[in-house]
Order: sequence, then structure tokens, then C-alpha cells
Amino acid sequence: MTTEQDFYAAPGDTSQGKVFTVTGQDWDSITQSIGESAEERVVVNMGPQHPSTHGVLRLILELEGETVTEARCGIGYLHTGIEKNMEYRSWVQGVTFCTRMDYLSPFYNEATYVLGVERLLDIEDDIPEKAQVMRVLLMELNRMSSHLVAIATGGMEIGALTVMTIGFRERELVLDLFELITGLRMNHAFFRPGGVAQDLPPGALDEIRDFIALMKKRLPEYAALCNANPIFKGRLEGVGHLDLAGCLALGLTGPVLRSTGYAWDLRKTQPYCGYEDYDFEVQTWDTADSYGRFRIRLNEMWESLRIVEQCADRLAGLEGAPVMVGDKKIAWPSQLAIGSDGMGNSLDHIRHIMGESMEALIHHFKLVTEGFRVPAGQAYVPIESPRGELGAHVVSDGGTRPFRAHFRDPSFTNLQATSVMSEGGMVADVIVAIASIDPVMGGVDR
Repeated sequence: MTTEQDFYAAPGDTSQGKVFTVTGQDWDSITQSIGESAEERVVVNMGPQHPSTHGVLRLILELEGETVTEARCGIGYLHTGIEKNMEYRSWVQGVTFCTRMDYLSPFYNEATYVLGVERLLDIEDDIPEKAQVMRVLLMELNRMSSHLVAIATGGMEIGALTVMTIGFRERELVLDLFELITGLRMNHAFFRPGGVAQDLPPGALDEIRDFIALMKKRLPEYAALCNANPIFKGRLEGVGHLDLAGCLALGLTGPVLRSTGYAWDLRKTQPYCGYEDYDFEVQTWDTADSYGRFRIRLNEMWESLRIVEQCADRLAGLEGAPVMVGDKKIAWPSQLAIGSDGMGNSLDHIRHIMGESMEALIHHFKLVTEGFRVPAGQAYVPIESPRGELGAHVVSDGGTRPFRAHFRDPSFTNLQATSVMSEGGMVADVIVAIASIDPVMGGVDR
């Protein structure tokens, strides 16, 4: 007879020693009862619950009083098998899976995968300019919506409810733009190998400009509420400290790395999608703590707004330009239109394949059911997501579906810092440290 091993505790009868059943208001009685034997330490499960652990994350904390002596992460509560599922779908269908990983920044998941597929197809230089500009536009809007959630939920977890309510208020505006452009508020599957699924709808540029004007008035509210707030600063300053050497040793990227003063941003250091043509600054801070990461995210939203404004100006001069490569063996879906019955192939395209060309119908049928073939090889194209370096390692065996797709998700890598940031601090500081990393468990457990 074998017993199941618990990696987080030594084997033993649960009745050994004192057993504590802890609920929300019991800390006084717990610490008092442990006070007589201060050398004894208590192991507490924190999570998985939302909010507080910033998602379905389990934390195993070893406490001495209210001081954390050891902290470990327990992950896997949101496991989806996305990477394995992608091996059983066509290259285009893979987009609908990976967009669901980090569900707060779906466009970035799509972008790194699509860029990898395009590198294998050797069509990187053939992507239409308008498609590239639309990708940058949507990614930077997505950076804003993601940072708004990070700031809003981080505020909520320490009791700053006003920050939460206005954060989600602004995020709704961004999601409205996503819905207008892609038809969906999340899980868009809008980036496709060769370009994007469809052109901007009528009136989209006007809506984007209205949003830019409004956000220029709204963003200063966060600074007014938080930047110099003594309670806010008291909870964040010096908490979750991790210096540059620690970040480099653990492979941390994104705002956590830039809070040490190191200006590492793949949009500048390894540009993709034409980012080298946009005017923006990499935001850094010099405190290497939770407060610095908050300020970086706030400043990055201003920079994203600058990029979005430049994208809108460029798109105004690209009216009617193509948004998909000209190669019809790759360009799927061929043409989309939004009618009274929802989104589907345009009437012109249906007329062509159903009434004018048998070859076009055969080609359309094979493209939709089987998909295109991708030359054998492998590619890795990293991009700068709101949480750091996100990359897809895409492997092809020459077939119509991925042989392997594996993602380097920044939430997974950055979560390594939990123990370093939390040990030696108080229980309440664990919440702040985790929020400053801003992990999304869908990306961790993909």
C-alpha cells in the first residue's frame, strides 16, 4: 500500500501537535496561542481564491507570528492544455487557442504565435503595412487595458476600492473598441498568419480619437489618487524588493525588471511589427519595489496612448489598403463582411466561389477544412507583452498543423520571484508583492 506524497509538508499524522483552523478574523487568537512557543512555525495555505492571490494561485506560507519565513507557489488550478490542443488544429485555428492563454492580453498571445508562423512561411516582408499598423494599434490598446486591470485589482487587494472602480471603468472603454474592431471583447483570434482577419469598420478611427481625448483627461486621476497618497505609498514602498541581479538570475522581464532602472523593452531592443517607426520612451524606475512597478505601468499607459495616436494618424492615410497578404494559398479567411446575420464571407466572395469559379471553390474548401502547409523548421519570435517577454516556439514538420507550439509566458517566469519578494515580510505584504508581479494564471497554467 502506497501513500500519496505531499511535496509541501513532511509525512505525519495530522493530529500531531496543534491544529489551527483559520478564518478571516482569527489572527489575534492564533498569534496569542503561538506566542508562548515563538520558535514554532505555522504553515498556512493562502488561496487559491480571487481576489487576494491575484487569481487562482495557491501560496504555501510558513509563518512565525505574522512574518513570512518561507513562501512557495502552488500552480495548476487553471490548466487548459492549450499547447497540446494546438497540435490537433490547423495553423490558423491555433490562433483561437493561444488567444485564451493570458486572457488579459489576448492580442499578444496571437501576435507572437502568428509572427512565428510567418517566419516559417518566409512571408515576414510581405505583410501589408495596414495589417502591421492595426496589430500595433490593438496591442497598445491591449497594454492599456491590461495595466488598468493590474492597477485596479492591485488597488482592490489593499482596500483602495476607488482605484478599482475607475480602473474597470476605463477598461470597458478599451473593450468597447475591441468589440467594434474585432467583434469580440476578448479571445479575438483576430491576428492571422499573413495579416489580420478584416479591415477597420466605418467610424472606428473617430471612436479611437474620442478615446484618446478622453483618456488624456482620465489618466491623471490615477496619479492624483495614488502617486503621493501616504497610505498607498506606505503599503507599496520597499515591499516586494528585487534588485537587477535578482531579476537577471531568475529571468524576470517587464515592469518588474524595469523597476530596477534597466530599460529593457523588446519594442526598442528587438523591434517587431514596425515598432522602430514609432516615437515612444521606455519607462523605468529606480526603487526596485512594488511602488516603482505601479508607477511604470501608469507611465506606460501614457506611452501606449502616444503610439495609439500615431497608429490612428497612419491608418487615416491607408484607407482601402489590404490587410492580408496577396497569396491566396495563405490568406484565410479570404474576405469577411458583417451582415444582418453576423460575420461571415462577403457576398462577392460567395458569388465568386459558388457561381463563377470551380477552382476557387475547391481551393476555398481545402483551405478551410485542411489548411495551408508550413515548411518544416522552427521559429521563436519574442514580443513585449504587458508582463514581459512573451514568445512562441513554433515547430513545423511540413504539415498543415503545428508539430509543437510552446510558449514562454512571462507570468510563469516572473512568478519565481514570489518567495524572494515575500520572505522576511509580513503576511499583508505578500498580497502587494504578488500584485506587483501581476501574474495571469491562464498564462501560467496554459
